[in-house]
Amino acid sequence: MKEQLAGWLKSQGHNVADVGTHSKDAVDYPVFAAAVARAVAAGRCDLGIVVDGAGIGSAMAANKIPGVRAAACYNEALAKNSRQHNGANVLTLGSGQVDFEKAKAIADVFLATDCTEERHLRRVQMIQDLERGRAGSPVMAAIKEMKLELSPQDVARIAERVKQIVGGGAAAGAAGGGNLAPAQLARMIDHTILKPEASQADVKKLCEEALKHNFFSCCVNSSWVRTVAQILRGSSVKVCAVVGFPLGAAAPEIKALEARRAIREGAKEIDMVINVGLVKSGDWDGVTKDIRAVSEACKDGNALLKVILETCLLTKDEIVKACEAAMRARADYVKTSTGFNKGGATAEDIALMARTVAPKRLGVKASGGVRTYADAMLMIRNGATRVGSSNSVKMMEEAAAACGGK
Repeated sequence: MKEQLAGWLKSQGHNVADVGTHSKDAVDYPVFAAAVARAVAAGRCDLGIVVDGAGIGSAMAANKIPGVRAAACYNEALAKNSRQHNGANVLTLGSGQVDFEKAKAIADVFLATDCTEERHLRRVQMIQDLERGRAGSPVMAAIKEMKLELSPQDVARIAERVKQIVGGGAAAGAAGGGNLAPAQLARMIDHTILKPEASQADVKKLCEEALKHNFFSCCVNSSWVRTVAQILRGSSVKVCAVVGFPLGAAAPEIKALEARRAIREGAKEIDMVINVGLVKSGDWDGVTKDIRAVSEACKDGNALLKVILETCLLTKDEIVKACEAAMRARADYVKTSTGFNKGGATAEDIALMARTVAPKRLGVKASGGVRTYADAMLMIRNGATRVGSSNSVKMMEEAAAACGGK
């Protein structure tokens, strides 16, 4: 069953590290359970799955490794509960208790569920306190003092958001009806050139403008990443590359390959186009698999992922479901548009996307038709945390005028 499950997970777009066993001979299950648990505890893998006869012994062994919360699950409800309520990071399955189809269903729920509610996170922290020897202190006193542990990706997102908010009021002030000063707005802008006829001189000019105004990033087609990374080296301006652009119709493996190459060449953010055809077909498993393939590549390369929905082609219900797919696939942002279709960002769509992704705290990028300072402020007031535009310099001039030249 382990081999079957590994093959199925790969087909779903997951990266699989198989630690064995690779034969049908009898083995000591604690050895392999510990190998999986150590990979998870060390951060080499996000989650682990162990298959033995009953699932119980492997759970016991895995739970001896600090940082691991293993759960033996025999149905989807237990898998969901173990993740949602207990923050389980290792799933153990009994091949004598469930068949392959049931194991797939259990693993699918386990991988798609996260622990996000404050009350559950607080209790998971209590488990960690017990593990670290803090049980001697009164539980509630320990709870009051504890801080939730954050991944590097969480820290990066929080740092970016803090810069936006405390750098003079930033997005918080904008959401409350105020205007952003040019310097504040600049740190929310992906300065963009994606037209197919863009020359090397055009790309160089884009970078020079980004350096002058201190834009958050330069967003380019993936073939220009190496050039842009060289020009921006040593600055705070990041390199952003589009993937599967502009149609989103390439196979997930091709998108992931393009993303990996862009990241190797210097991209710190990837904007991928969703497979709109799968969205319109209602194939949400396929949509999630498509996003997850690129998400895995980004996590391997410590890059952030934005998912372009092409909202002008979607119904409101499809926008919501596409956002949910992005959350399941562990993307970092959802984004409205490529700018190459019949419509771009609207305040209504931005607000809908922001509401939908709020539980997972994803960012929201407005792009496509955002050409003026007024456009940008409208999007930000409705929930955008990033803006993509090829008219950013003009936008900055308008921002300076609106803020009295400051």
